[in-house]
Amino acid sequence: MVNSVPQTVVNLGAAERRAVDRVLRSGKLVQGEEVAAFENEFSAIVAGRGCAAVNSGTSALHLGMLAAGIGPGDEVIVPAFTYAGTVNAVRLTGARPVYCDIDERTYCASAESVGALIGPRTAAILIVHLFGHPADMDALSSLAERAGVALFEDACQAHGAAWRGRPVGSFGTFAAFSFYPTKNMTTGEGGMIVSADAGVLDRARLLRNQGARQAYQHQIVGFNNRMTESAAAIGRVQLPNLARWNAARRDLARRYSAVLSNVRAPHVDPAADHVFHQYSVRVPDGISRDGVREELRARQVGTGAYYPVPCHRLEPLRAPVDLPVTDAVAETIFALPIFPTLRRKDLLRVAREVDDLTAATGYDRASAHV
Repeated sequence: MVNSVPQTVVNLGAAERRAVDRVLRSGKLVQGEEVAAFENEFSAIVAGRGCAAVNSGTSALHLGMLAAGIGPGDEVIVPAFTYAGTVNAVRLTGARPVYCDIDERTYCASAESVGALIGPRTAAILIVHLFGHPADMDALSSLAERAGVALFEDACQAHGAAWRGRPVGSFGTFAAFSFYPTKNMTTGEGGMIVSADAGVLDRARLLRNQGARQAYQHQIVGFNNRMTESAAAIGRVQLPNLARWNAARRDLARRYSAVLSNVRAPHVDPAADHVFHQYSVRVPDGISRDGVREELRARQVGTGAYYPVPCHRLEPLRAPVDLPVTDAVAETIFALPIFPTLRRKDLLRVAREVDDLTAATGYDRASAHV
């Protein structure tokens, strides 16, 4: 019988269980010494910038923007080809998202598209380092500087990635990371706000804790977005493994790209250090992405479609904009299994199955075995 190959695997083991047990024995469960230690340790992978841990990547984006002064009347340029949480965070500040198109090779924000959208109400550019590939920080940083607008980084999929050797998360006014279970490292659930601006960090810490630095001393209206001690303890176990796990992902990506013949493999810019949160391929013209995925599922191969409905077409976030690259990519892209413990023989089987299903144009959903 053919074994099943999942699209992703959550990497948790005995060390994480011991860390959680240590927290439970302590009786200190929220925003304590473990969180503070995790913040200090995470700082090492973002060029020493300050860190404030929160309960999710979306909270990191939301509070980071509020702390940076984004609010009603502002416009934030953001790619539509991203998880809805990115744009939800913009909307939750009261600002208006202005959708940019993406680069056809990297799937990150197109500097050309961003530049054409900057206007008098533009307060910030929120870029997304999608699938683990850094956005073009040379072009985007230059655009933001010339226009006098803030630059924010959604690095929720890019732990350990770098642009020209500089780690993502160390470019903008602030950056947000996510520790959702499927990320390159996890805390079970959680997020991190990263900034070199002491004022932004101080306000973010107030916002995450009901507007207070200490009990019953509330200075602003805030939220309950704290990270738990158990989550931080898991993160502290995971973080030292991140570089090794990312190296394994890169090796798997190289193997895929060497053997896949009929789909468009991920592009890696020479300036980028890609960490392959996803290994996303595009089917050729005339072949149904959804049909291929259904047949792969029947053959016990897990896949993911990120993101089949871009944000400008989601009902609560809808906007009447023309984003041709975003729409074309959203219809043709899907992610193959990639995780540090993926076996070479399973990778080769996945590649063979994908090539078999994409070898001839005309394959469509109706022909898939469901």
